Amino acid sequence: MRVVSLGDLALDVVVRMRGPLARGADTAADVTLAAGGQGANVAAWAAALGAEARWLGKRAADGAGRLAADELERRGVELVGPVAETGNGVVVSLVEGGGERSMFPARGVATELRADELEPACLACDHLHVSGYALVADPVAAAAARAVELARAHGARVSVDLSSWSAIRDRGAAGFHDLVASLGPDVVFANEDEEEVFGGPLEGSVWILKRGAQGCSFDGEERAALPVDAVIDTTGAGDALAAGWIVGGADLALAAAARCVRRAGAMP
Repeated sequence: MRVVSLGDLALDVVVRMRGPLARGADTAADVTLAAGGQGANVAAWAAALGAEARWLGKRAADGAGRLAADELERRGVELVGPVAETGNGVVVSLVEGGGERSMFPARGVATELRADELEPACLACDHLHVSGYALVADPVAAAAARAVELARAHGARVSVDLSSWSAIRDRGAAGFHDLVASLGPDVVFANEDEEEVFGGPLEGSVWILKRGAQGCSFDGEERAALPVDAVIDTTGAGDALAAGWIVGGADLALAAAARCVRRAGAMP
């Protein structure tokens, strides 16, 4: 199975606090650097779960971009798309006790991908996954729509992850809803906040609602989350779940999410 994941490739800076945040002072923390970005995360998990994975997006050849690209390639993912000289994205994730995380993204050149920069052959796949972050900025939103057209021409199924309730709000929920609907996705992934801002399930699409520790609703089929000894970091768990579902369905989705939260960072 070949999966193409369209979205950001960023350098993830994960800051895991060892205690309560001391505002205006120092808080002891464990800090890790790794490849990240929703598009890259899904591609990495798809590769780890046995698919032939390809990441599609715009990245940079600067230090942050090289670090992220090298790691993604080491994880067995093919990278395609234009490369700018500078401006790769960086995401800082602040992880509090219990694994809850807050993200601070600087997306850089990821938003600058244009439709005319896509190579049709790169969209020859069985499944195209589109990060919702690619639908809340221009010109990358037009590139994502074109990618869907090219993938459909190869017979691919298409999924969209709504990605961020705040990004949907800032883009304009009604316009975002219309854009997603125009893509006609076979599958939509959302969490409860994203579902509320979006306006509920999209008619004609399989609706997968991620509930974190409470499990997941797979188009109305409620499934509990798999038990884990300790939640270390929830960053990327939704991306792992999406990749698992794409590659193998609900069981693999839940197993991938459980595997993800047992370690720091968003990738397998």
